[in-house]
Amino acid sequence: MINPIKNYLTGFRYSLPVQLFLLHFKKYQVLLLIWFILFSTVNGTFMHRFGAHILFLYPEYSGKTNALSAMLVGVGVGIFVICWNITTFILHSRQFKFLAATTQPFLKYCINNFILPTLFLAFYLEEAVRFARLQELLPYSTIFALAIGFLAGFAFVIAASFLYFFGADKTIYQRMSPRDKVSLARKHHPSHKKPSAKEQRIRVDWYFSATFRLRQPRRVSHYSDDFLENIFGQHHLAAIFSILFVFAALIIAGYLQDSVYLQLPAGSITVFFAVLVAGIGGFSHFMRAWSIPFALLIFLGVNVLYQQNILDPRNTAYGLTYNKGNVADYNETALLHAASSTAIAADSLAYIGMLEKWKAKQKEAHPVFVMAAVSGGGTRASTFTVNVMRLLDSTTEGGFMHHNFAVAGASGGMLGAAWYRELYWKKTKGELSNIYTADFTDAIANDLLNPVFSSFITRDLMSPPQYFSYAGKRFKKDRGYAFEQSLNRNTHGWMNKPMSAYANAETNAVIPQLFLSAVITRDGRRVFFNNHSARFLTRPFLSDSNAHVAYPDAIDFKSFFRNQDAAKLNFLSALRMNATFPYILPNVWLPAEPVIDVMDAGFRDNTGLETATRFMAFFREWLSANCSKVVLIQIRDKREGGWDSPYESTNIFDLITKPALLTQNNLFRFQEYAQLQQWNLLEQLYGSLLQRIVFEYSPQRKEDAASLSFHLTKREKKDIEQSLANSANRHAFTYTCQLLK
Repeated sequence: MINPIKNYLTGFRYSLPVQLFLLHFKKYQVLLLIWFILFSTVNGTFMHRFGAHILFLYPEYSGKTNALSAMLVGVGVGIFVICWNITTFILHSRQFKFLAATTQPFLKYCINNFILPTLFLAFYLEEAVRFARLQELLPYSTIFALAIGFLAGFAFVIAASFLYFFGADKTIYQRMSPRDKVSLARKHHPSHKKPSAKEQRIRVDWYFSATFRLRQPRRVSHYSDDFLENIFGQHHLAAIFSILFVFAALIIAGYLQDSVYLQLPAGSITVFFAVLVAGIGGFSHFMRAWSIPFALLIFLGVNVLYQQNILDPRNTAYGLTYNKGNVADYNETALLHAASSTAIAADSLAYIGMLEKWKAKQKEAHPVFVMAAVSGGGTRASTFTVNVMRLLDSTTEGGFMHHNFAVAGASGGMLGAAWYRELYWKKTKGELSNIYTADFTDAIANDLLNPVFSSFITRDLMSPPQYFSYAGKRFKKDRGYAFEQSLNRNTHGWMNKPMSAYANAETNAVIPQLFLSAVITRDGRRVFFNNHSARFLTRPFLSDSNAHVAYPDAIDFKSFFRNQDAAKLNFLSALRMNATFPYILPNVWLPAEPVIDVMDAGFRDNTGLETATRFMAFFREWLSANCSKVVLIQIRDKREGGWDSPYESTNIFDLITKPALLTQNNLFRFQEYAQLQQWNLLEQLYGSLLQRIVFEYSPQRKEDAASLSFHLTKREKKDIEQSLANSANRHAFTYTCQLLK
C-alpha cells in the first residue's frame, strides 16, 4: 500500500503545475510581490485606511455598481493573469523544452500555471461576496449578478488571448522553413521515453494537455536546439506584442481620463500591475546579472532629471501664478514682517467690522456667538458633518447657521462644512427652498476614491503630461485634478469658483467664514486660506498677557501670496489642499523661494480646536462685551480622549519599530492633549460665558466603524446616520436647541 501512495506523491511532486509553482518562489521572487499586494489588498490588510479593497470588492463604474462594473474588474484581472503567464513563460519556458514540441506551447503553459491565478480567483470571489453581503447589504440575487459579471469579464479576456495565440501559432508555422516543418512533423512519431536529465533542466513527469488530460513529456533530442529556440522565440515575440498593446491602452486611457467612462480604478490597477510584471520580467530577462546595477543607474538618471526640473511631478494650486520671476520670499524676515503687529491690527479691525455686521443681523442685543470646529477623517467626516449641520439647522429653525460666524477644521470635515455652507447660501438667495433633504447629504457622501486611483495609474504613472487652462493659466492634470473634478460633479458644480466669489457674502455676514488651512512640509507651519486676511491667526495663543509675543507658526495665504494672484485661487483647490492626505493626493507646491509644498491640515489641527481657540482668544474683549454666550460646536469623527485604536505591540518586531512609529500612531492624540489644555486656559479667561458642545461619530460596533477613505459603504453610511441618535449626541442637540431656537 505504501508504494502506490509514494508513487502518487512523487508524481504529484514532479508534475508541471507543481514545478512551475515552486519555480516562481525559487526565481524572480519580486514578481510574487505583485501577487502579495493583490491578495493583501483584497483582504483589506494593504492600504485599508485608503479604501483600496473597496475598489476591488465593490467597484463603481460611472457612479454605479452593477454587473458591468464587476465585469470590468474581471477584465482587468484577466489581463493581469495573461501578462503574468506571458512574462513567466518568457522567463521559464526554456526550462521545459518539451513544450516547444507540442501544439500551442503557450496554451499548455497557461493551463499548467494555474495554481496562483486559481487561488486568487477563489479568494477574491469569497471576499467580494462577503463584502457585498455584510457591508453593502446586497441581496444574494444582486451578488450573484456581480459574480457572473466578474467571471464573464475574466473569461472574455482569457478566451480572446488564447484566440490571439492560436493565430500566432499558425503564423509561426507558416514562417517556418521546409526543413523546420519536417522536423516539427517528427513529433507525431516521438519516442515515448522520458526526457533525459540533459534534455530537461527541471524534472517533469506529468503535465496537463489542452484537454486537461495528464500527459507525459516526450523526448526532444531529435530536434535541433536552433529549432527549439526558434519556436520559443516566435512565441516570445507574439507575447511581447500583446504586452505592448496593453501598455498603449493604459496611455490612451490616461489621455481620455476626463470621461467618467474610462475611470476604471480596480481594472486600471490590475492592468498597471500587468505592465509592471512584464517590465520587471523583461528587465530581469535581458539584463540578467546586470539588473541591479542598471536599475540603480536608471534611478540616478531620473534623479538628475528631477533636480534639473526636466522631470517635474509637482502639483500646483489652480488659479495661482507660477512664474520663476514672481515668487514670494519664504524666510524668517518675510515671516516676521507678515505677522507684524501693524498687519495683525489691520486684519483685526476688518474682522471686527464683520463681527459688527453679524451682530446687526441677530434679533438680540447680546446674541449667542457660534463657531464650529469640524474634524478631518475622509468621507466619513464630511458625511457626519453635513448630517449634524443639517439636523442642527433644521431643529433650530435656521438658528444654527444664522448664529454661526465661522467654521474651522481639517480635511473631510471641511469638505462637508463647505458643502453645507454652499447649500445655505443658495437658500438665502432663493435658489433652493429645502436644503434638509437626504439627497444633499448623499452628494457629499458619493465616491471620490475611484477617479483618484484611476488617474494615479493612467495619468500620473503611465501617460505623458496633459494640461488644462484655468484663469488664463496652464496647469497639469493629475490625481489632484481628478479629485477636484469628481468633487465638482458630486456637488453639482456649485463650488467650482474662485475663493473670492464668497468674499462679499462673508463680509456682510450672510454666510460663515471658512478657515481652511494646510501644513507646510518644510517646517511644519500652517498656511491659512481665507478671503479676508487673518494674520492674527499666525501667532499662537498665549494666556499670559505679560509673556513675550509668540513666534509666528503660520502664514496668511491671501496677504503672503497677493502678488501671485491669491484672490484667483480656485475654491476646490483650497479644499483639496486642506484635505491632501499623503499618497492619496499629491502635495501642492506654492510659488515661493525656497520651494514650499503643503499637505493635509490634520497634521497640525485635525479637529479645528486650535484655530477656534486662537480666534476666540484674540477677539475675547469684543465677544465678552457683545455676546451672551460664546459657543463652540465641535463635530468630531472619533471619540474624544484618545481611546480609539490604541497603539499596541503585537509581535517582537514592534520592539524595533515602536520608537519610530510612536509619534505617527499617536499624532492626533498629542494634538488633542495640547489643544484641550489651551481650551482650559481659554475657559479660565472667559468664565461661564464660554461653552463647548461636542458631537461625536461613535459606531454601534467598534469593528464596523466607517473607514477613513474617500468611499463609504452602505453599512457605513447607515452607521453614521444612526450615530446621530446616540444618547450623547441627542443631549448635545437638545442643549443647542435650547440656546439657539
